[in-house]
Amino acid sequence: MTPDEHVVLVDSAGNAIGTAAKATVHGPDTPLHLAFSSYVFDEQGQILLSRRALHKITWPGVWTNSCCGHPLPGEPLSAAVTRRLSHELGLAAGQVDLLLPRFSYRAVMDSGIVERELCPVYRVIAASEAVPNPDEVEDVRWMPWKEFTDGVLGDRLAISPWCREQVPQLIELGADPLAWRAADPTDLPPAAR
Repeated sequence: MTPDEHVVLVDSAGNAIGTAAKATVHGPDTPLHLAFSSYVFDEQGQILLSRRALHKITWPGVWTNSCCGHPLPGEPLSAAVTRRLSHELGLAAGQVDLLLPRFSYRAVMDSGIVERELCPVYRVIAASEAVPNPDEVEDVRWMPWKEFTDGVLGDRLAISPWCREQVPQLIELGADPLAWRAADPTDLPPAAR
């Protein structure tokens, strides 16, 4: 993160209403802002999980979906997914498919820091192994999708709050993550189009 990196602030309808410095946006009164979550799968349908770096401001050391991030002002979300996958996991994204165009959540850490994001969800199929960037990722592991979802739904896996909310919605898309039908990009919030 550079000191001048900004996130896109949005209203409840998903319209851009300004920007804020990423370094200062997360706190007890975090404004709603644009983000994304991505789920990386291998050709066998296993999901790549990542453990957030221990020095992260929000949810340090917590296991989560493959990669999350924020688009830069004016950056298409699919380009942000590709950029962050390369930066955090050393992965070159091939096809980036939109799955949940209007996912949104709010979560509060024990410290009082709030995460509040309009966070479309994407699927990426990886053809290479991840090379985690220690500035971003503490650890990674591959897991069969069904084992992962059963663990999340059965409260046997400690996972980030946004991922916990996304999993039931992804399950509704079908049992095979490689066969999920991509969503229509026109269903994205206005700030993400």
